[in-house]
Amino acid sequence: MMTDMTQFGSVMAGAMFLWALFQQWFPEELSTHIRRYIDRLVSYFNPYITIIFHEYHGDEFERSKAYTAIERYLSANTSTRAKRLKANVVKVFELLSYFVVLVLAISFRGNAIAIRTRQRKLYTNSRSEHWHGNKRTMWSHIIFEHPSTFDTLAMDPKKKKEILNDLMTFSVSKDYYKKIGKSWKRGYLLYGPPGTGKSSMIAAMANLLDYDIYDLELTSVEDNTVLRKLLIDTSSKSIIVIEDIDCSLDLTGQRKKREEDNKEKGQNPVQEKEKTKEKKKSEVTLSGVLNFIDGLWSACGSERLVVFTTNHVEKLDPALIRRGRMDKHIEMSYCCFETFKVLAKNYLDLESHESFATIGRLLEETNMTPADVAENLMPKSAEEDAESCLNGLIKSLENAKQEMKAKTMKDAMNKCMVEEAVADEKSEDDGDQKNMGTFYSKCKPYP
Repeated sequence: MMTDMTQFGSVMAGAMFLWALFQQWFPEELSTHIRRYIDRLVSYFNPYITIIFHEYHGDEFERSKAYTAIERYLSANTSTRAKRLKANVVKVFELLSYFVVLVLAISFRGNAIAIRTRQRKLYTNSRSEHWHGNKRTMWSHIIFEHPSTFDTLAMDPKKKKEILNDLMTFSVSKDYYKKIGKSWKRGYLLYGPPGTGKSSMIAAMANLLDYDIYDLELTSVEDNTVLRKLLIDTSSKSIIVIEDIDCSLDLTGQRKKREEDNKEKGQNPVQEKEKTKEKKKSEVTLSGVLNFIDGLWSACGSERLVVFTTNHVEKLDPALIRRGRMDKHIEMSYCCFETFKVLAKNYLDLESHESFATIGRLLEETNMTPADVAENLMPKSAEEDAESCLNGLIKSLENAKQEMKAKTMKDAMNKCMVEEAVADEKSEDDGDQKNMGTFYSKCKPYP
């Protein structure tokens, strides 16, 4: 056995030596010609022909549509565990003619299968070091099964209808966008406090239009080039989402100014090191994001929505949210009475109740998000009924009202103290210092 292994090793070593000599003495052009004749010689003994469809083409930017169609067809009609597909034919020319027809048939069939078996998908971007040649995965996904619809969405019915009409008009406006010379895409900015339903709105959009969602995490995108490649690899009929964009990267003019101010004041070495380390994580710039939204590369696909969400719209750079980029601005506000009635219908199957008047008054006097209202309306046990849920909501609203009132008083008292203290520092009169004892006894922090 050892003798056989030694002989095998010697043969392999000799073969590698000969191959090295061949590569050294024969230029690449000559090697190509020799390989061509060898392939022709082998074809007399080998009855098979290999035709390769690459997954990516065009400098590996765009995924091949033929590859996608064939992939759909084979996954629906062959075993997913199969490694190879073998077909026997009589003549090469007959094979080529047959194959052309077959590819066309598979393409149409693949598209039909895609429409029939389509499931909405939720994608998230992978870091570029996980992209490996033909096995690369810029986006990973799961099946999207979020139940939110415009019927269940807690929002003022008039505003909801306006958004619904806008989306439906966009979905059938391909020829109109072409006529006016614009890419078939539309930007939506959803802004408002946490818990006001921004994510539910995105899910309702996807379910209405039957679009996939690409949830783009900007902090894991290395630079503008990678951002552009991610855009190109998205499909049509999709929603590209960047949630909490004000927190994703330093994309606002206010933050840039704050950083410059900090540098002028001077920072300790630890802070500078942490900032440098954070910068290395992503070099995506505001310019890169703007080009991503409406630059030349953004026209590589069609029928797309771009959605930004933020809790602090005032922090965003005006260039980022101007009309033409974020075409429609939608404020997701605190719960109003009309929103409450939608929630009461969804959660309790109630369209009216004697408690509605009290709840409506309290909603005008305090700020409570639809998420908090919905939590109060949801029964927590079999013993809870609609009456107890409504009473619980009223109690929560009254508590929120008292907390808001106390906070307002505390803020006012503290502001009063600060203003008087500042005035006191500017004063050099000893008599004013004596009077401050009387002031502090009247204007002390609210407990």
